[in-house]
Amino acid sequence: METIGKYRVLRELGKGATAKVYLCDDPEADRQVAVKVIRFEHDSAAMSRRMRKLFQNERMVARRLDHPNIVRVFDAVVEDTFAYLVMEYVDGFSLEQHCRIDKLLPMHRAISIVFKCCMALDAAYRQGIIHRDIKPANILVAANDEAKIADFGLALNMNKDLDRDSTFIMGVGSPAYMSPEQIKGYPLNQKTDLYSLGVVLFQLLTGRLPFRAPNQTTLIYRIINTDTPSVTALNPNLPEGLNAILRRALEKDLYSRYRNGAEFAKDLTSVRYKILEEDETERDNQHFETLRKLPFFTEFDNIEVWEVLRVSAWRQVSPNVALIREGEHNKLFGVIISGSVEVSIGGRALCRLGPDEPVGEMAFLHPGNNQRHATVATLEPTLFLEINAGALILSSEELLERMRNVLLGRMIDRLREVNKVVAARGQPRTMSGSGGSLSDMPRVRPGGGIDLELTPM
Repeated sequence: METIGKYRVLRELGKGATAKVYLCDDPEADRQVAVKVIRFEHDSAAMSRRMRKLFQNERMVARRLDHPNIVRVFDAVVEDTFAYLVMEYVDGFSLEQHCRIDKLLPMHRAISIVFKCCMALDAAYRQGIIHRDIKPANILVAANDEAKIADFGLALNMNKDLDRDSTFIMGVGSPAYMSPEQIKGYPLNQKTDLYSLGVVLFQLLTGRLPFRAPNQTTLIYRIINTDTPSVTALNPNLPEGLNAILRRALEKDLYSRYRNGAEFAKDLTSVRYKILEEDETERDNQHFETLRKLPFFTEFDNIEVWEVLRVSAWRQVSPNVALIREGEHNKLFGVIISGSVEVSIGGRALCRLGPDEPVGEMAFLHPGNNQRHATVATLEPTLFLEINAGALILSSEELLERMRNVLLGRMIDRLREVNKVVAARGQPRTMSGSGGSLSDMPRVRPGGGIDLELTPM
């Protein structure tokens, strides 16, 4: 298309299932605008009627909204075969680009953007408007992290009689971001948008949705029935105060959820001052490159390495410090980045481990017993990547399977080395027809132990 009405097309910005958006030049106002074009289906009269209603709804809603954090609408035209909406052009990005674990925004930026969205939704509700489709793709970010909520085509006008409102469509929205009451088809108020915004914030901070499932039916069940995981369990670097905020934003009980956007924003303000407003991207990239060079992470995909970073803490440990003690019960484990440790049992040294070696993996991998049977202590200044076992369990299935496989591989390699030591201390094999009897050989004890004493270092 060269022109859309009086607007000269410069290039296509994007397209969805029902519309295309173009960057255009507005000759009268001397500005660039975004023009969303919807074409009506010739072979589907019902779909055309629905699209017209959605478009007319967006035009009506947009004219009532005037807020710096809501995309402005300048013009709207309906023709026989198509319609177009002329909107403010936001030169920036959508939050959809920053929902992956390896593309997350710095914490303070994510919270600042969601804070502004809270205020925008609050202003919309005071005009009687509920968006109903808050998701990362509908939140644009301009210069200076100025948030802009877009796409009010599915918005609900609370000031109209819902029984006669032809623009009211049940079940609209994106399932992963829909509130429990929206999924159930219950009457909606402003709290449904705040729930969806809570899901967006959760994803921006952790790189995953609070509820995930292999199919939509299971996803819907989990949204309605299961508890929201703790964000600090998934990202231990987050302030503890965010747990309470997200629990309230994602409350299934409407009476316990935030009443309005201003209330949500106020609580976000309480944690903003605790976050250093500095770009941690460079440090994160350095940590990523460090892990990428370790043989332990050779089989991990890039996104899995980023997931590991989000559920880990980098610990600089002094010499002669016990990382793990015999008799304790926990699942602490990690990987030595630099330095070395000594593993001992009953005060007798067993082995030394250096860079790239996992530590504490047995208790993590054991399905039912997390008791420690060895002590691990540092021999020198040691940089230790401590992986949060609880957060890892909640991470992607792909990462969890990869981690378990790599740890099992390392354990088998070590067991083979132990077997060599056992064999060197054992009797000649019985099949040769010579040597001692079975009673002279080391015995495996009930419970997995073995009557074997390794030579001290």
